[in-house]
Amino acid sequence: MKYKLSDICEYAKEKIKISALDENTYISTKNMLPNKGGIKQATSLPVQENTQAFMKNDVLVSNIRPYFKKIWFATFNGGCSNDVLVFRAKKGINSRFLHYVLANDSFFNYSMATSKGTKMPRGDKKAIMAYEVPKLSYRYQGKIAGILEIIDDKIELNNKINKNLEQQAQAIYQQMFIDNPDPDWIEGSLSDIANITMGQSPSGSSYNEDGIGTIFFQGRAEFGFRFPTIRLYTTEPKRMAYANDILMSVRAPVGDLNVSHNDCCIGRGLAAIHSKTNHQSFVLYTMFSLKKQFNVFNGEGTVFGSINRNSLNDMPILIPDDEQIEKFELIVAPMDATIRNNYDEICCLQAVRDSLLPRLMSGELDVSDIDL
Repeated sequence: MKYKLSDICEYAKEKIKISALDENTYISTKNMLPNKGGIKQATSLPVQENTQAFMKNDVLVSNIRPYFKKIWFATFNGGCSNDVLVFRAKKGINSRFLHYVLANDSFFNYSMATSKGTKMPRGDKKAIMAYEVPKLSYRYQGKIAGILEIIDDKIELNNKINKNLEQQAQAIYQQMFIDNPDPDWIEGSLSDIANITMGQSPSGSSYNEDGIGTIFFQGRAEFGFRFPTIRLYTTEPKRMAYANDILMSVRAPVGDLNVSHNDCCIGRGLAAIHSKTNHQSFVLYTMFSLKKQFNVFNGEGTVFGSINRNSLNDMPILIPDDEQIEKFELIVAPMDATIRNNYDEICCLQAVRDSLLPRLMSGELDVSDIDL
C-alpha cells in the first residue's frame, strides 16, 4: 500500500519575526550542508521583517537545486528562508520516519525530475506532495527510524568531535600566533608561505555525474564542514588541487574554506592553497584567521564580491619563526589527521545508511521482529 506525501505531512505556514532570531536559529540554503550533512551557523540574517517559521521535529529541505540533498531534522524552533521547505508530520506519523522518507535518494531524484528551471532548478511544491511513500503502521515507522537513527547518532558524534578538534586547533593558533606575537617575527604576505592556484573552469560539455574523469568543484556549493561533497566530474580538467590542499571560495562569499580530500579539478570560483614548507595545518589555520580580511572583498564588485590572484597573494600576514611553526604543526597536524579519519568513517556510515534506507522503506528488509 502507498500513500502520497501529502497524506503523511503538510507544509508549515507560520511566520516569525526576524528580530526573534539570531545566527544560531536562522536557516537558509546557504547554511544547510550538502549530502544530508545538516546545518552550520548562519553568517547573517535577512533584512525583511518576517520569515518562515519552523518547530522542533519539523523536517527542513532546501528547495533550490535538489541534487545537493540538503535536509535537516529540526532540533529547535527557529526561522528559515522561503527557499527552504518546512515539512510537518501529520497525526499518526512518526516525525523521524518522515525525515527518512525525505532523506531517501529517491525523493531527491523525484524532486529534481519534477523541478522547474534549468540553471537554478527549484522543486515543484505541488508535485512534491504527490511523491509516493509506503503505508506503514506507527510502530513500524518507529522501528525503521530507530535503526537509521543509530547510524545518524554515530555520524553526529563524529561531527561533534571534528568540530571540537577544529575549535581546539583554532584556539591553539590564537594563543600562539595572535595573542602572543614575537616582535622579531616577519611581516610578509600569503605568497611567502603558500603556493596559490586560481581555478579555471573546463568546458561545460565535459561535466558529468557518472564518475568519468576527474573530480570537479566549480565553487563552494559542495563545501561541507571540512571536506566538499563529490558530485561532478570533468573529462577536460584545467587547474588542479591536490589532496589536503586548502580550497578557498574566491567569489561571494569570499573566504569560505574547505580541504580537498582527493586530487581534483577546480573551477573559477575556487583557489587551491598549498604550503611551501609542508606545514599545511599552519597554513589552514592562518587562512581561518584571515576571515575578517576576506569579508572586505564581499562588499566589492558590481554584483558579487570576489578576490583576484594578486590580492590573495599579497594578503598581509605575520610570519612566525620556523621553530614556532614546527611546534604548532606537531600539535595540530595529528588533530587534522583525526578529523580526516573521522570524516572517512562518516562517509562509510552514510553509505551504509543510504543503502539500508530504501530497502527498509520498500519492505525488502523486514524489521517487524526487531526490538528497539
